Parts: sequence; C-alpha cells; structure tokens
Amino acid sequence: MKIIHPRPNPIVAAMYTLRDMNIDVIIVHGPSGCGFMTSRSLEQAGVRILTTALSETDLIFGGSDELIATLKTAYDMFNPKTIAVVGTCVSMIIGEDMALSIKRAKIESIVFPVEIHGCMGDNTVGAIKALESGCNVGIISADEAERQINLMNAATEMEKKKGLASKVYMKPSSGVTKLSACKKICDVLSKGGKVAVVMNAKKELAYRFSDMFLAVDEAQKILGGSTFFIANLDSEKGLPRIRKYAKNIKTQLEENNIKIDAIIGGLDEYALIGENMKSEVDKFNPDLTIILGICHAYPDLKKDDILITDQPRQLTNYINSGFPNAVGEISSHSMVMGTDVIISLETADTLRELVRGN
Repeated sequence: MKIIHPRPNPIVAAMYTLRDMNIDVIIVHGPSGCGFMTSRSLEQAGVRILTTALSETDLIFGGSDELIATLKTAYDMFNPKTIAVVGTCVSMIIGEDMALSIKRAKIESIVFPVEIHGCMGDNTVGAIKALESGCNVGIISADEAERQINLMNAATEMEKKKGLASKVYMKPSSGVTKLSACKKICDVLSKGGKVAVVMNAKKELAYRFSDMFLAVDEAQKILGGSTFFIANLDSEKGLPRIRKYAKNIKTQLEENNIKIDAIIGGLDEYALIGENMKSEVDKFNPDLTIILGICHAYPDLKKDDILITDQPRQLTNYINSGFPNAVGEISSHSMVMGTDVIISLETADTLRELVRGN
C-alpha cells in the first residue's frame, strides 16, 4: 500500500536521533534547503545544524571538497566533541563517499557519517542508521543501540497497523473542541467519578502533554472525585537527552505536589507499553480515561475515551475509527523544541478555566 499523505523521511528521523545522542554538530550533506524546517527546530534544541549547500556544479563534479571545507569550518567555529554527517538524496545520487571525505578532513573531533537518503522507505530506517553509526564510534553502547532499533521496528509496525501508515490518505482534522472534552471531565469529577490520565508521550512532546496532570489534579481538588495518573517517565531508559526529559518533568511535577501513581516505560517506549499501562488503569476501573500522546498504542480504546494528540491527520484516523472525543494540540511540537520546563496545554488551560469559574 502506497501512502500519499506527507510523512517524516529517514533524513529527518536520523537528525532527531542524533540530537537524542547529544551530538554537537550535524552536517547535512546536500542542498542548502534540504531538511530546512527540521534544522531550524533542532537548532532551538541546542544542536548546531550546518549544510554543505551543494550547487548544480557539485552535482557534476562531486561535493567532497564542500564537505571537507564545512567540516573544517565547523571545527574551527564550534570546537565540537562530536560531528555527524548526514546523507541526502543528492549525496546518494552522485555517489558521495562521505567516510573518505571525513578521513581527508583530518578533524580531531569524533566524526562519523550516516549513510541515508530520503527514498530509503520508513522514516525509522534513518533513525536505525544513525544508531548503528553512533554505536560504531562509541557514542552509545551496543546494548542501547539494539534496544533502540527494536523500539524503532515496533513503532514502524504499530504505525502500519493503526497509525499514519495504515491508510492511503488521511486529511488533517481539528477534532472535537477542547471545551467539549473538558466539560466531560468536569461532569465525571463533580459526580464523584473516577478519571484516569494516561500519558504515553513520544520524547519531547511529554513537556506539553504532562501539563494535563496539573490541570486534572486541580480539577479534582475543586470538584471532587478521584484520579489515577500513569506516564512513560522512566528516567533510567533511553538515549541521554530523552532520559533528561523524563527527569525534568518528574521533578517539576513533584514540585507541584503531583504524584504519578504508576510509571511504565520510558519516553522512547511508546509503541510497546500500551498493554502494561492498560493493566494498571483497569485496576482503577475509571469512569473516564484521558489518553495523551500516541493514543493508538493503548489497546481497547473506548468510545468515550478522550484522546489528545498533536497530529492533525491522526485526529482524522481516531475520529474515523469511532472515537469522537479526539482533541488536537496541533502546534505542540514546535512549542516544546528546546524547552526544559513543562509547557501549558490548551486543553489543560481550558479545564483550569472551567473549574476556577465554579
């Protein structure tokens, strides 16, 4: 089945994975515009993104000299400990030997190529290539590389079964209004009901989705009822940057006297932990469940569940699958890039406004 709506490509996935390994400088070996939007976002997260800015002339005579020059410039300007050179469609087509160019540059930093291009297939292929390359030069251990690769394969399988790769085309949607969803939460709590909040977030998006714990906790204190909070915030699992995300969020929740009743998995394990999360939630037997992040990884979703996602096409998927209470937090990804604190969620702010007016 050919998917015709836009999806992330292997180049983008490789760049994000290199960021998660705390690589200092990423050089995109291709035209200046290749990966522009991703580069801009990643620089907000503190990663230096450079380009070899290949021209039409380079397509004919090769881009080795441009790569060597860019490597030397990166070293002189930033004195980085680590540099990754990411391939593109252009570098593949003209047959660039990036490893040889790196050797010729004679840079004292740890420098390694990630041999990918945009037509390799699933975006997770790029992440896997980055992991393998990072492992080869000792950036991450072989055990962690294997673990991460298994997670990438699981995520790919999940998306093909239930996510954005499960349909030929999905149009973007805005979903149900945040006010409508929050009224349901207030109604259950005010009647003494039980509300479970499940955060199965993907990496940095947890900085925004975790705000729902703060809002629901406040609502429970004002309206009554009871709550159960569960999240994939294991700070002992994942690549260095991802562990830091989980640690930061847990610290900030604790500072606000928020107790997470169950922590299941890390912020990179979203594709695998749904069953374990559901098992814990079922013990609580909630009247209403709010699921944030990768909602379709949670099994046996109910029609009345409130699903909160940052993906407009995923909203369409949820609604068409029979889940009308799907809410969009569409701008979330751009908002969390570079942050180290919890960012307010519009749905959470709507809930706070409702309960404070009571």
